Amino acid sequence: MTESTEVPASGSRPVRVLLADDEELIRHAVRLILRHAEGIEVVGEAVNGEEAVRVAAETRPDVALVDIRMPVLDGLATIERLLALRPRPRVVMLTTFGDDENVTRALRAGATGFLLKDEGPEELIRAIRAAAVGDAVLSPGVTGTVIERMLNGTAGAVGTAGAPGAGKASDGGADQRLAALTDRERDVLALLAGGLANAEIGRRLGIGVGTVKTHVSAILEKTATESRVQAAVLAYRAGLVS
Repeated sequence: MTESTEVPASGSRPVRVLLADDEELIRHAVRLILRHAEGIEVVGEAVNGEEAVRVAAETRPDVALVDIRMPVLDGLATIERLLALRPRPRVVMLTTFGDDENVTRALRAGATGFLLKDEGPEELIRAIRAAAVGDAVLSPGVTGTVIERMLNGTAGAVGTAGAPGAGKASDGGADQRLAALTDRERDVLALLAGGLANAEIGRRLGIGVGTVKTHVSAILEKTATESRVQAAVLAYRAGLVS
């Protein structure tokens, strides 16, 4: 799949954000933080998953911050319906440390990434800006657990790759899915799997951010993955990174 969502370029309109959480205090705190963040605008709020989808269709946000556990429509179903919208928003799940299994399922469903609810203001703002340009958003506190679960296949496969236990060395199915990549695309994928953002990848490889985005889109298309996180796990399965 290509990274088809159009997002504002630097210096253009603000990044439009939707807040979806049934806890009023959480929404209030996030709203206050983002009110003072340059280049970010909260365009809607929702107290459950069904309302989040409706408000997203009306306001067309670039990034949706979605609580992984919400009433009426749960977080996973909300992701699927949000990603069916056109244009579709980047979806960042808000979670607590104990939700790692649900986070894993959310990433498989196509979420751009996840944030712990106790992250600081700077991390929240950075994550929104990263998601808006298609970068993965992974809270360090649970990344290792999530990647481990996805590699082991304990909650299903990534895309169509691998059985439980795959990824310990090299997975033949994952190798095959990476076979169509060019050498440069494999370089980009390896750095992406290492957690680098587009700008960092560009600096490492001596190419522009726009070129990195083009390569990432090609990687997602050729490997039949829905997100950078899924592509990163595929790279681990194939032994491209360890």
